[in-house]
Amino acid sequence: MTTNGLSLVIPAFNEAAVIARAIEEAEQALAARFERFEILVVDDGSADQTAAIAQRCLADAPHTRLLRHGVNRGYGAALRTGFEAARYELVAFTDADCQFDLTELSLLAPLAATVPVVVGFRAHRRDPWKRRFLSWGYNVLARTLLGTRVRDVDCALKVFRREILGSLLPESRGFFVNTEMMTRARQHGLALAEVAVTHRPRAGGTSKVSLREVPRTASTLLKFWWREVVRGKPTFTPAVWQTKMPIPQEVAAQSSDLLLLGERDPQAAPPARHRAAA
Repeated sequence: MTTNGLSLVIPAFNEAAVIARAIEEAEQALAARFERFEILVVDDGSADQTAAIAQRCLADAPHTRLLRHGVNRGYGAALRTGFEAARYELVAFTDADCQFDLTELSLLAPLAATVPVVVGFRAHRRDPWKRRFLSWGYNVLARTLLGTRVRDVDCALKVFRREILGSLLPESRGFFVNTEMMTRARQHGLALAEVAVTHRPRAGGTSKVSLREVPRTASTLLKFWWREVVRGKPTFTPAVWQTKMPIPQEVAAQSSDLLLLGERDPQAAPPARHRAAA
């Protein structure tokens, strides 16, 4: 059982069909693996019964708190609200659609003793092929232009040390939030670990990431790249980082597909904008 306390943030927007299951699964998974924990459900101005159902669940969910936005402010804003309210040493987040096995937080959390940012990647993604293809293209773009370093930037199972979250808190209100936070982590020279995690079909309701969000998020990425990289003065080292770092034996034994990223790899090629100066 992990001794560090964990705050789990679950943003929710119109998730009445699954929010009760999400809370129940989180309570059960964390109770068996963490001595101290809390679950922060952030209702982002839902127009359905998400908040009312979550409120009723609190009677049987002693570690769960409900935070509410009066109006829909966006996925990134909901995450920021949860991050700012978190009280424990480790802060994680997941989505309310129950697509992740939260028992696997016991694989990610111990790595936070080695690196301040631990992210999952969906080893066998259970999404339609079109969404998987678009995600692949977006990840290539994000790694090339912003040096996000990870193969699955939008995987909604991540763990952070609370002490570094202040430097990563997102300004983005929409789905660009993961890309922004991973870019900030690189800019601040933060090492990270990447772990394969289980991905399941959505438990109910409908996805909030429609095809309309793809050009919108890509446009946000390009504007961010122009402002932060082209016109700004990057504070990150222009290289993809990859190194072998000590892995707790009990963690390595449970994950056959673990990638640790940290110190600069001298053989790595820098992002496109910096190659001429390298």
